[in-house]
Amino acid sequence: MLLFEMLGRVLNANPRRAWLEPLIQDALFDNVPFAENQDDTLQGLALLAQWTAAVGDPLSETALRDVRADYAQLFIGSNPMRVPPWESVYFSEERLTFQAETRDVRSWYERLGLQINTENKDPEDHIAFELSFIARCAELALQTHDDQDSAALADLLTVQRTFLETHLLRWGCKWADLAYANARTDFYRGLALLVRGGLKELGQVFEVEIPSEIRYPGLNI
Repeated sequence: MLLFEMLGRVLNANPRRAWLEPLIQDALFDNVPFAENQDDTLQGLALLAQWTAAVGDPLSETALRDVRADYAQLFIGSNPMRVPPWESVYFSEERLTFQAETRDVRSWYERLGLQINTENKDPEDHIAFELSFIARCAELALQTHDDQDSAALADLLTVQRTFLETHLLRWGCKWADLAYANARTDFYRGLALLVRGGLKELGQVFEVEIPSEIRYPGLNI
């Protein structure tokens, strides 16, 4: 819950000093509460530690500009976009958003009452929102466990497993691969590896195989 909630929040918006500095000051990247033994996670933490040591406290203006520029070139600029953050784009020949994937993801959110920030009218199958949904599943599962409601817990675990199998694990690691390959800062390279490490761990926990040979028509591969 903690890991995926953090990743969802950080990847949801262009970096701002108001939330970047607390990440540094609270040493949030010193360790993680999940997937801590995954090689990707360890490498990601090392890159984030390297970035944290280099940017200073308080965060320098140069470092802030660098991560903002990196966010823009990864997830906003260029045509075609280097790292599309929406699931639909990966499976659409025309690289379209708001496709069948978006509608299905929306139905999963509604099922668990997840309210996402749509101020920027981002499609619901944005990587940040899908990561946040996994965090929501874990949060509710913890509540049902504490309430000793075994039936509700089993249902939530099934929801999480099915969502991973039909959505996030089908494209999340490819997103992480692209983000890592195209990032210009250790901040986004490190985050990409944390996402990949976390998804690999989820695949192992829920016994869902991450597809190794899947076609992404939106990427022409």
